[in-house]
Amino acid sequence: MNTLIIVESPYKVPTIKSYLGKGYKVTACKGHVRDLPKSKLGVDIENDFAPDYINIRGKGDLIKELKKEAKNADRIFLATDPDREGEAIAWHLSTVLGNDGKKIKRITFNEVTKTALKEAVAAPRELDMKLVDSQQARRILDRLVGYKISPFLWKKIKSGLSAGRVQSVATRIVVEREQEIRAFVPKEYWTISAKLEAEKDTLVAKYYGDADGKREICNEAEARLIESECKGKDFVVGSVKKALKRRKPMPPFITSTLQQEANRRLGFQSRRTMMVAQELYEGVNLGDAGMRGLITYMRTDSLRISDDARNAAKDFIISRYGEKFYPSTPNVYKSKKNSQDAHEAIRPTDPALTPEAVKGKISSDQYKLYKLVWERFIASQMRYAEFDTVVCDINCGKHVFRAGGYVVRFAGYMTVYDDRTEESDSEDGLSATALPELTEGETLKLLKMLSEQHFTQPPPRYTEGTLTKVLEEKGIGRPSTFLPTITTIISRGYVKRNGKVLVPTEIGEITTRILLDNFHSIIDYNYTADMEEDLELICSGDKDYVEVLKEFYADFAKQLEAANETLSEGRITIAPTETDIICENCGCKMVERVGKFGKFAGCPNYPTCKNTKPLESTGSNETPRVESEHKCPKCGKSMYLRKGMYGSFFACEDYPTCKGTMPYRKDIGVNCPKCGKAIVIKQTKTKKTFYSCEDYPNCDFSTWDIPQDKKCPSCGGLVLKKKNKEQYECYAKCGWSESK
Repeated sequence: MNTLIIVESPYKVPTIKSYLGKGYKVTACKGHVRDLPKSKLGVDIENDFAPDYINIRGKGDLIKELKKEAKNADRIFLATDPDREGEAIAWHLSTVLGNDGKKIKRITFNEVTKTALKEAVAAPRELDMKLVDSQQARRILDRLVGYKISPFLWKKIKSGLSAGRVQSVATRIVVEREQEIRAFVPKEYWTISAKLEAEKDTLVAKYYGDADGKREICNEAEARLIESECKGKDFVVGSVKKALKRRKPMPPFITSTLQQEANRRLGFQSRRTMMVAQELYEGVNLGDAGMRGLITYMRTDSLRISDDARNAAKDFIISRYGEKFYPSTPNVYKSKKNSQDAHEAIRPTDPALTPEAVKGKISSDQYKLYKLVWERFIASQMRYAEFDTVVCDINCGKHVFRAGGYVVRFAGYMTVYDDRTEESDSEDGLSATALPELTEGETLKLLKMLSEQHFTQPPPRYTEGTLTKVLEEKGIGRPSTFLPTITTIISRGYVKRNGKVLVPTEIGEITTRILLDNFHSIIDYNYTADMEEDLELICSGDKDYVEVLKEFYADFAKQLEAANETLSEGRITIAPTETDIICENCGCKMVERVGKFGKFAGCPNYPTCKNTKPLESTGSNETPRVESEHKCPKCGKSMYLRKGMYGSFFACEDYPTCKGTMPYRKDIGVNCPKCGKAIVIKQTKTKKTFYSCEDYPNCDFSTWDIPQDKKCPSCGGLVLKKKNKEQYECYAKCGWSESK
């Protein structure tokens, strides 16, 4: 029997082919094949919000090829991703191919492994129209919000702006944090530490309070008073409390926690994390072991793991570390109330396949992320860690100082994954060192006392990781939408990156204010979270998607009518962004402007002063003048990124007074196939562009062709694109090539 399997991503194709063998033809639809038209609303509001789907522009040849393959197949399995978006893609495919109800079936798998695929193929099912309806409701809601509100923003602020059911809420979160920071008033406080000498060792105790229960030291006068009352007096050990503390392991990763931890530990932005996770899920080439999926599906908010995975982890832990490292009863983690339980948590497909076993066979980023997922999962199944803790109160007159410390009695899961941080230790008042042996009534000698002034700090700005965490906590969006939402608000200019943190732009703040004043319910946290719950109820069959849309639009139409009156007149003028560059002609800070060749810095007194300076656009809306790590080869001063007639280059901060320059080498986001480091763009002396490893010539990879951020579907190697041609071939010369 000839079976056609259609997946979303072409990178899954070689892996699945290698597992299923003869009788199966595997091809990819490359995401959605139908969608709402871009040129119009595409939703018939008067006719139960009927969507007007059309084939996506540019997918005509692909659809024709899929129809040809379907015609030659005895049966068709739609194996798109196992979520409601994937279910909707499968439904659109079945519509395009002409589903007769018998020939086309749906299969899903949580991991790209031979076992999972065999089980999926053995148990095909019908399309789940409840999931499809939920996705349709979300798509129509987003279309209504975007196409109905955006024109108001064009009239009031400027063209090109857009509103979104989730993106506008995410922008509001960043804006309100910035407002908190501006409104924050620092408060002074002091800390006092006493270095004390015991019989055998020294220790540091921190001021804890006085006999009246007062703990806070508000100013220098209070700190000096306490110092004077303690100097020359005995420090006597009042109480020594010893305890055994247990620390439970963290649960395995879900989408949001993976993005947060990869950002914190590896410095990965969310986009980079999800791109690498997708590669690990779809399959990587392990040499003699062939193509293999290393992790389970990476878009999930469930902490559930299968019994097979739990048993495999148990066998590995006992064989590698010993029985004492496995708990008496398996660790089970409870998912949040509104999580979809269709998928497992993110875990390695084979716990026995350690990071060391794949090191050198996969890219550097893939190794780092796989190691993080593997360690977190294995640790989540291990026994808790145990600590011997000591907390000692030391009296000096009416004042009390406290010292605390701990030693690890049993490392448990921390043998694999140490999740302690300085913040978590300081919250417990413990230091990661043991205190000397102390007894109640023992007198300690004061060696030194230190008073320090501090000021309370405003709440920190969000990073991509912490913003994802807040979106998850507030129930805004789903695991599959966190990354696209953050990407959208940055690309649209509502939020910009400043290093690792996210800062709202003036446009972002003005847009948020307009939406709060005129469409409050659309960006209300509870309303948005409630809408996500409604979408889940559609999935479960407890709500009809047309009724959900009707309930939404009844209130939305009133807001549109009111906004039409209040936003019809007047336009908000946005001042240009100020830079840190000083105009040498008139001493003003230059402002960012956009010209024929991109961004540049211009004097704010134009046209009286026509002084300009080039700026390098970083693509992330950061403050334009970018300092490099290089030093000027002529004078030793700092070098900055500049843009010239022939592209970008590094120039001395005194340029053009100092003519020191260096070529700009741009990381293109693709890893070297030989050593795993970044591939960068370089130029010859005659200005011809080529690509090489950043470690060139130590690593000899270089090519005139354009490296692609995808893998060869035949061998998993690097794909190169011919310049000025839609022709692709494998760098490893395995024989694969493709023309478009």
